[in-house]
Amino acid sequence: MSPKPLKLLEGALFISDAHYSYKHKELLDFLKAVRSQEISTPQLIFMGDIFDLLFGGIPYTAERNREAVDIINTLSDNIEIVYLEGNHDFNLASIFPGVKIFTIDEQPLTAEYRGQVVALAHGDFDGPLGYRLYTAIIRNRLVLRFLSILDTMGKNFIIKALDKKLARKDDCQEMYTFEKFIIKHLAKQDISRFELFIEGHHHQNCSFAIGKCHYVNLPAFACGSGYMVLGPQGLENSTFRGEKASS
Repeated sequence: MSPKPLKLLEGALFISDAHYSYKHKELLDFLKAVRSQEISTPQLIFMGDIFDLLFGGIPYTAERNREAVDIINTLSDNIEIVYLEGNHDFNLASIFPGVKIFTIDEQPLTAEYRGQVVALAHGDFDGPLGYRLYTAIIRNRLVLRFLSILDTMGKNFIIKALDKKLARKDDCQEMYTFEKFIIKHLAKQDISRFELFIEGHHHQNCSFAIGKCHYVNLPAFACGSGYMVLGPQGLENSTFRGEKASS
């Protein structure tokens, strides 16, 4: 029996690729604004890579993100939070016990909104064989336990090295052949069964039709604090500016 589709709620906020870290701190103020109800929503949809480094099984990654982690757990007591794991944040069930977590193996996730069938994905579910092997190995609990011990013994040298590498990365590059890339990316998916396909990962903030399916690539929150709001007519762009969001 197929699982019941996730029900998306009007006013849901879609946040993707915030890459929360010492380089990108904007997410924390956004979460505080939701907690104080300066930004009101019945549902938060985290579309992956919300944190730059957050791995269940490596406690140090949760501790260094403790304030943001604690706010998300507090919010989950009052509103529904859905979290699609990304390639920078995974094995999260133990970190966010009150959040609906969906692993890479469960993506694309089928959802429903106003009678429409919607697909949700971080966007890295169909990588080449080498990438898929890597994602399976790095999510293995024994591997993570070993890396955690090694990192702790070495005064967090692994995480520090990853920090330096990620700090050099340009998170906001435009892909000029993006539509062609996505058509190839989704070629093995039966997207005709979806009216709407929503992804993060690629940081492009654009949309277009693929046959009868409307494809949306979400803005990267790390690139200008952009996110999307689910309204009666579909997804609408919004931007977080300090304590308030502007459409």
